[in-house]
Order: sequence, then structure tokens, then C-alpha cells
Amino acid sequence: MAESTVPVLAASRLGKRFGERVAVDDVSFEVAPGETYGLLGPNGAGKTTTIRLVCGLLRADAGEVRIAGTPVGTTSTAAKRRIGYVPQEIALYPDLTARENLRFFGRLYGLRGTPLNRRVGEVLELIGLSDRATDRVESFSGGMKRRLNIGAGLLHEPTLLVLDEPTVGVDPQSRHAVMESVRSFGATGMAVLYTTHYMEEAERLCDRVGIIDHGKLVAEGTRRELVAKLGERDRITLSAAGDLGVLADRCRDLAGVDRADVKDGEVQLLAADGRRLLPGVLEAAERSGLSLRSVEVDEPDLEAVFLHLTGTALRE
Repeated sequence: MAESTVPVLAASRLGKRFGERVAVDDVSFEVAPGETYGLLGPNGAGKTTTIRLVCGLLRADAGEVRIAGTPVGTTSTAAKRRIGYVPQEIALYPDLTARENLRFFGRLYGLRGTPLNRRVGEVLELIGLSDRATDRVESFSGGMKRRLNIGAGLLHEPTLLVLDEPTVGVDPQSRHAVMESVRSFGATGMAVLYTTHYMEEAERLCDRVGIIDHGKLVAEGTRRELVAKLGERDRITLSAAGDLGVLADRCRDLAGVDRADVKDGEVQLLAADGRRLLPGVLEAAERSGLSLRSVEVDEPDLEAVFLHLTGTALRE
């Protein structure tokens, strides 16, 4: 049987105003099964409002949201059952244990008895807190609370998990643990909508990224696609012993090389896909009779794209 082509999340031409201020302006995007989609933008760009529209916490002035083909609204429940929403603020009871918190939220999702106990155990294992299941949350570190917060959103096995800046204020070890958990969700077929103020997280976790600014989705795609749209190029730097001019001439003849210059005792190349060109570059060096000392590939990152599109850093 062929797999369904219906996206887990389809947001179409969303619009939302607060008085005279337009918070979300004609925003459309989709998230496929097993995909992690990053929604990035400066403070006040419209990310949080978009998330609330997706989760049915706000009524859209225009457009619609569908989860696996089912419309989402502020009063709908069928679509909301498929969503796991993890807010930026910790939403846990500090005087309850980790297990008690999960049991409480599990009951809110309609789980009871053996299925509830089984799922609580699975989630504790998934977020790496099985050994702290009977400890009160008030004794947890910030990172452990974040992981338990995510666990609460996973109890009902959602089709779409919405994570709003899940690593804010945690230590590097806990950030790593959270990111490893998120990385594993895609393997289960779960779709993830992820917002963050850390560009390296988007680089590592997100299959595609949407950049929102002043309420509009100004760009969307993989990192490579976004870089290509801006005309950015990879820079390859070659350090070698011998006649660098000969090496530069040979590299200019390679398909995909836009420019090759000798500068500061090195050969510097500009190309659309530097890593793909490496075998040809190595062959060119060998044919030139040169011994390469080092090869470095500098790829434009999402930070460069973000700065170009919004004129500001992601974290201010």
C-alpha cells in the first residue's frame, strides 16, 4: 500500500491581527511525517503567534491549519488530539514526582490504568529520567525539567510535536540530551515543529527551515537550498608546496568552480558545492605535481542567511 502524501501539518495563508498590528501575514508551510521543521525569526517576528494558531490556541483571522487533513480550530478536539505542545515555560508541578506529573498529564489526555502506566514508563525511558521517576520535580535541574516538560507532551503519542524553544536556560549537557531526544523522534515518523534561538540547533536538527520576519515567511528550505537562493558559495582553501598558479589554473577548469585565486600563499576557490568538488580538487593537485598540506571547506551557514534576510542576529 502506498504511503499517504497528506502532510502532518499544513498551514495555509494564516493571518492574525491584534488591533492595528499584523502579527501573522499570509503564512503557509507544511511539515511531513518524520520531518523536523524549524521556525526561526527575531523576537516579535510572529513565531509564537503562529504556533498558537497551529495548536488551536488562537483563532486565525484568515487561512486554516490542518493536522493530518483534519481542520484545527479553537474548539476542535479531533485535530488537537494529534498535537503534543511543549511551551517555553515549564508547565510542571514541582511538589509532585516525575512519575506523578506524567500520570497527571496522561489522565488529562484520557489515558487510564495499564496503558497509562505503560506509557509513563516508556516516556521516562525515552527522556532519560527513569532513575529519577520517584524524585520531586523541585529537586531537578533546569535541563531535567525541560526533558520532563517534553515528556508530558509525548504521553499521548502525538502525530505532531510542537517544541517552543525547548533548551532555553539549560546547561550544555542537558541541551545535548534534549537535542538527541528530538533527533530520535523523526525515526518514529513523528513530525516536529521546532522554534529556537540557537542557530546551531536548527543546523543540527531541522530537515527544513522557515524564516519568519515581521509576520511574513520570507524564506523556506533546507540549509543548502537557502544558501543557494542567496547566491552564497562555499570557500575551499588549499595549502600546498609548489607552483600554486598551476593548481589554480587546473581548478578553474573543474565544473562547479566559480573562481580560483592565489592569495596569501594559498589557493582559494569559490564553488556552489565544495564537498562534492573535493575529489576533483585532489586530482587536480596530483596532476599539478603538488603535495597538499591542508584542505579546508567553509560552507555558508544559516546564520549568514538569517542575517541577510532579517538584518539581525537570531539571539539579541
